[in-house]
Amino acid sequence: MKKDQTPPDRRTVLRIAAGIGALATAGLLVTEGTGGRTVAPGPAVGGAGGAPGRPAAGAAGAAGHRARATAYRLQPMTGIPRGLRRVRPPVREHPFLSLPSAGRTMVLTFDDGPDHRYTPEVLDILARYDVPAMFFVCGEMADVNGDLVRRMADDGHVVGNHTWSHPLMPSLAPSRIRDEMGRTSEVVEELVGQAPLWYRAPFGAWNRHSFEIGAELGMEPLAWTVDTLDWTEPGAGTIASRVLDGAAPGVVVLSHDAGGDRSQSVTALRNYLPKLLEAGYTITVPQR
Repeated sequence: MKKDQTPPDRRTVLRIAAGIGALATAGLLVTEGTGGRTVAPGPAVGGAGGAPGRPAAGAAGAAGHRARATAYRLQPMTGIPRGLRRVRPPVREHPFLSLPSAGRTMVLTFDDGPDHRYTPEVLDILARYDVPAMFFVCGEMADVNGDLVRRMADDGHVVGNHTWSHPLMPSLAPSRIRDEMGRTSEVVEELVGQAPLWYRAPFGAWNRHSFEIGAELGMEPLAWTVDTLDWTEPGAGTIASRVLDGAAPGVVVLSHDAGGDRSQSVTALRNYLPKLLEAGYTITVPQR
């Protein structure tokens, strides 16, 4: 054998290693619940408008939680084989507004919670129809409603990061943005055993620092396609109509389960969810 030839056993090892690397870096959008299927996510696209909705502060929990997130997830993770560590996502310039679809698929998202008054009802409705959703939680709310965060994960929902106290991130210094996002990721990981893989900027206000820090923390940015504007309390019928009128493959719907009186949002979900399913839509959640 010549010196520049690779021995057969070495070539085999290299092929296996390359295959593992390809699997580790591939992102997937997984459909759960009814009629599941898998599609690959596309590139992030254009920005999104704002949707105010400040959560009620969990003052005791927030004050008692020590700010220790500055170096969160910027150091190598331990206990995981070196070749299988999570790949840090790229730094985006825009959030995802929708997700690619295979057929009639949609994503339902709920911001600002969890809230003990409304989140349980939302979870009950989703469980009744056996569909998953995404919950972008605020750290100060998650810290005092940990049982609801655990239920979200146990029920198969995706728990995302919506910062600690719902600030306008472009007005913050990078260190404050890191603290807001890092503390929330820490709380979620402590509660469910995994840090969030997705985040959403409060008010839809993204900036370069939020994209950079989100990527450092291992998260992708997700905005929305259809804004129900439920925070304005326009009536359950109006909220439901906005979802049904905006329904289309790949659509991401923005609603809230906290931050005010969300009884209309709960009633609207009870109305539009079965109609979406009857129309042949499959409710999906992204998984990376």
